[in-house]
Amino acid sequence: MSDIQAEIKEYLLTLQEDICEQLAGVDGAKEFITDEWQREGGGGGVTRVLSEGAVIEKGGVNFSHVFGAGLPASATESRPELAGRQFEAMGVSLVIHPKNPYVPTSHANVRFFQATKEGAEPVWWFGGGFDLTPYYGFEEDAQAWHQVARDACLPFGDEIYPKFKQWCDDYFYNRHRGEHRGVGGLFFDDWTEGGIENSFALMKSIGNAYLAGYLPIVQKRKNMPYGERERHFQLLRRGRYVEFNLIYDRGTLFGLQSGGRTESILMSLPPEVRWEYDFQPQEGSAEARLTEFFLQSRDWI
Repeated sequence: MSDIQAEIKEYLLTLQEDICEQLAGVDGAKEFITDEWQREGGGGGVTRVLSEGAVIEKGGVNFSHVFGAGLPASATESRPELAGRQFEAMGVSLVIHPKNPYVPTSHANVRFFQATKEGAEPVWWFGGGFDLTPYYGFEEDAQAWHQVARDACLPFGDEIYPKFKQWCDDYFYNRHRGEHRGVGGLFFDDWTEGGIENSFALMKSIGNAYLAGYLPIVQKRKNMPYGERERHFQLLRRGRYVEFNLIYDRGTLFGLQSGGRTESILMSLPPEVRWEYDFQPQEGSAEARLTEFFLQSRDWI
């Protein structure tokens, strides 16, 4: 492992620890359990999960460092020239499903890939981002979330936030439903601009910004009163989240196709969810406003 790869791995493990510590502190009732695992094809990881907390119904923060003899199809779909290369991948991915329907679900990941072949230069890239999925929308929350995202990108150029914001809107989209998964955030992949040190710095800035964007929203909304109506709608909307992760999400597909640990890959799924045939929210309701206003690609700041 090169010096830069060792530095990336150390950062990712520290990020995982920091996120778990701060989220457990907000929850106040439960801690993250730790589950270390080895991958038969090479590598392994550390999965950390908090379940049935006071604030977090289920949260998972996963670190993985895996390698293998050939990249799976999900990783070479956009770069077929890399097919057959050996690969190394490391990253942190997380999904937090809060108990209170007024607290949005959040997702983040940061990752580094390298593909190698004897007699050829290694090919490396970074990817990641974070996004927010509310069940009941608040404009000030979406605005604050995107302001943090913009601030994380700004040191790397004025064009980065608009590019990654649009990339996120395009990626987290349930095409079969014709709707966005949430209010977006940042997404980037195959990123090499400015060299490896600069790309790593950008990944770190985005990784470090996640808690700055999410924790204030959790603190603001976690004690809002709710009833059966809000809980019912939350479970229905979680169904849309599951649909995206199982149909479109590249990280899920990569993990499964590369022989990753199924329990860790599917930790992103919520503990309770509902599907109802042709559910339609009441016209003019807060539930209807979610899809009519919030789940649209718009300039939040």
